[in-house]
Amino acid sequence: MQRCRSHLLCLGTDKRRWSTIEVHTAIQQHTLLRLFSDASLTIAKAFSADKCCCFIKRCPWCVCVCVCVYKCVSQTEAKKGNTSVFRRNLLTRLQQEFMEREQTRTRSISEWVCVVMLLCNIFDYLKVNNTPISALVDPVYDCLFRLAQPDALMNEEEVDCLALQLHRVGEQLEKQNARRMEELFCLLRDGFLLQDGLRSMSRLLLLEVLEFRAGGWVLSASARRYYYSELVD
Repeated sequence: MQRCRSHLLCLGTDKRRWSTIEVHTAIQQHTLLRLFSDASLTIAKAFSADKCCCFIKRCPWCVCVCVCVYKCVSQTEAKKGNTSVFRRNLLTRLQQEFMEREQTRTRSISEWVCVVMLLCNIFDYLKVNNTPISALVDPVYDCLFRLAQPDALMNEEEVDCLALQLHRVGEQLEKQNARRMEELFCLLRDGFLLQDGLRSMSRLLLLEVLEFRAGGWVLSASARRYYYSELVD
């Protein structure tokens, strides 16, 4: 249990886990914005949606870079008065990746997890009148439901991804479709209570996310201390 709790400390909440990355992303974004402002849109568009999706499927850290590039290109396009070509292409490629999600998972769990991370990050970032894009709600739910299936719960990498993305977008998703969130958490409760062979780390991650939602998508102070306080061996 000590190993599990120490590992959760490394994960932290979603915001805590990404805080250091976001600092570097902000620096990258400032540099890219300056470069894209000085260069033509042709150069900006050369970093295509296809390339972004290829990069993120190699490494989870590239999700941050992809979102950073998306922000930079979108802002550049807006300043130039052009349509959101990059956004349209990125969403089209995301749709393609979504349709091929089972093949991706069969080929590589790491690639599949990266696709889920990118989809959830884009859902979190893309807003219309400060509201998530409704067309992304069901695809995000479908991916999270796949991560909650018995075979996926046996894979710690997928459970880690599921918990992290529920920290990131769970509350937003529930506001968009509360019924599907309840169904998802029924699966998670069943997995936590009934599934044999579940690893201790996966079980602890499921318990933490169950408690997180039960508290209104907030952990109590005592729960935070339990899950995230560093233990002295």
